[in-house]
Amino acid sequence: MLDLKLMKSALDQLEEERKIPRQKILDALEQALAAAYKKDYGKKGQIVRCKLDVDSGKMDFYQVKIAVDESTVKMEEEITPPQPSNPTSALPEGKGIKREELKSPPLGEVGGGSDSENADERQHFNPEHHILLEDAKKIKKGVKLEDELTFPLEIKEDFGRIAAQTAKQVIIQRIREAEREGVMQEFGGQENEIVSGIVQKIEHGNAFVDFGQVVGLLPYEEQIPNESLRRGQRIKCFLYSVEETPRGVNLRLSRSHPRFLEKLFALEAPEVSAGTVEVRAIAREPGSRSKIAVWSNDPNVDPVGSCVGQKGIRVSTVMGELSNEKIDIIPWAEDPAEFVTGALSPAKVLDIELDEGSHTAKIEVADEQLSLAIGKGGQNVRLAAKLTGWRIDIRGTTADAKVLSSEEVLEVAEATEKEKTEEKK
Repeated sequence: MLDLKLMKSALDQLEEERKIPRQKILDALEQALAAAYKKDYGKKGQIVRCKLDVDSGKMDFYQVKIAVDESTVKMEEEITPPQPSNPTSALPEGKGIKREELKSPPLGEVGGGSDSENADERQHFNPEHHILLEDAKKIKKGVKLEDELTFPLEIKEDFGRIAAQTAKQVIIQRIREAEREGVMQEFGGQENEIVSGIVQKIEHGNAFVDFGQVVGLLPYEEQIPNESLRRGQRIKCFLYSVEETPRGVNLRLSRSHPRFLEKLFALEAPEVSAGTVEVRAIAREPGSRSKIAVWSNDPNVDPVGSCVGQKGIRVSTVMGELSNEKIDIIPWAEDPAEFVTGALSPAKVLDIELDEGSHTAKIEVADEQLSLAIGKGGQNVRLAAKLTGWRIDIRGTTADAKVLSSEEVLEVAEATEKEKTEEKK
């Protein structure tokens, strides 16, 4: 007999802790009981279902049959006996056959074509699984082809060990499926959004973030460099991928993704979340410095001021979330010259010459502004080139000043970074 009090307690616990709807758990129990019944008392091809009353503990078992006719199943009289493997062995004594007659008929004649074209894909009629449509109409009026009819079965409450094990496996499988569906419903709509969770553990540099129902992976390469995560820490991440696999739902997280920066500003600035202010371009070196270009759809709204906030509170909050990553906010402009000039901020540009053919911007700055325009390790001009999409050649005002391109700056920076990595190893 079922312990109703214990069963109801288990249902409540699963619903509360694993966020699985109560009805889905009951469906899993009924499928498990039906599987156990069929294992011990069922017949081959039978469809067995169960109806469980949680309040009384009563179990009703019934068999399902599908209405069919000759167009959907193959009847016994249609099944032809196997033909002899040797065509001549079935001939009357003394009769011969010509070699040409053994050949397949030409295409287009009866019997020609491939085996797949002549194959009959209908199922064999099984009285435990099917019921003829004409017989089904005698039992229930209005029955149509492929409709299901139910027939009560003898109630059994004593199941063997193998049947009980089968029921256990069905329950586990159905609960996992229900959990997977719940996770997909919750996180499927949050892809490309910010999610908040708690660091569960860190293994080989990879962080596992707990979201209650599921654990997401924050790979080492998607973390902010030099950021120290600790177990139990609550962090925000950018959910860039939700993958459903046979083993569960995988959440791929990032804190170095450029769009993570955009979504953080959407949290802090109502103008960005409402779409009044748009983040048009982002160039980011995680943990170090970023540049974002913003645009306002409302002439009365200052895009830069909206992101900076009163006394810089909004941008400071975003910087704090990114381990004090420096952020330059510049106005986006349709004019390439204006856009490139703004992207090199805080350096002041004296002159700019654009070459549309090579997509190159030749910049001239004062000698004392040259190091500021290039930035530490070439970071400022490198980010400006990424942000605008223009190749930037920059030089000072003196005649012998060296012209330095953004590509050369990038090469120097990559070489320096490689040396640092090798030193750490």
